[in-house]
Amino acid sequence: MLFTLKAWGRLTFGLLALSFAVSASAWEGAAVKVCADPNNPPYTDRKGQGFENKIAELLGKTVGKPVEYTWFPQRIGFIRNTLKAQLPDSDEYKCDVVMGWPTGAEMAATTQPYYRSTYALVYATKRGWDDIRSAEDLVKLPADRRAKLKLAMFDNSPATTWLLNHGFVDHAIPYQTMTGDATKNTTMVLNEDMKSGKLDMAIIWGPIAGYLQHASKPGSFQVIPMPNEEGLQFVFPISMGVRVPDKARKQELDRFIEEKAADIESVLREFKVPLVDKEGHLLPAAGR
Repeated sequence: MLFTLKAWGRLTFGLLALSFAVSASAWEGAAVKVCADPNNPPYTDRKGQGFENKIAELLGKTVGKPVEYTWFPQRIGFIRNTLKAQLPDSDEYKCDVVMGWPTGAEMAATTQPYYRSTYALVYATKRGWDDIRSAEDLVKLPADRRAKLKLAMFDNSPATTWLLNHGFVDHAIPYQTMTGDATKNTTMVLNEDMKSGKLDMAIIWGPIAGYLQHASKPGSFQVIPMPNEEGLQFVFPISMGVRVPDKARKQELDRFIEEKAADIESVLREFKVPLVDKEGHLLPAAGR
């Protein structure tokens, strides 16, 4: 199809106008309103130190608005009290986007994934486990070394299934995925117990494993990604979440994820998040 220069100009202007209209309708109000946990490293905290805080700042800068938070512990009732909670006597909501939500999970409409990670075996170095370089090495440990393990086992985790499948349950220390203290999340407890020597290793979600490296002296922890096994999935994609009817904002966030992919990846790598493909293979850093 052929266009005159004038016709092409009109078409281009129309597309730009449509783009700006979508952006304007998606980000009405004075701020980008984010739903977040106030004490949930490595994701978010009130000081803005988590990687989701950093990505939210990037989003705000991209759309030209400050970031405003609604804080609520990311536990039962989180979505109900944040994303789906309307302000009194208003058709507005307390907040409009959750910066990290499992792709396709219920309670929210999710964007395209902006990263994939995997559960990982993480252990404190220089405690007699430095020869372990893969999940298979852990499986091959003889009985006398298994007896010395101080290995965390979390409820409701695919890692628990793996430990059961490979005969490690009798050597594991049970932990809850969510602590009873909203001021101290599981990541913080794990970090303390690893450094004190109460634990030597755990199989945990990749961003948490990365946090142990990020928050410690270089070389303090070894992180080994866990590949998917038959019938057992360790690799999961993560998206941003909005209310189900909020198609304009979801479209804007999808575009943000595409256009700022390199910047988002830079933040994730700063926090040592193991980034993987669908099969669980580590992705090379940009430029390698």
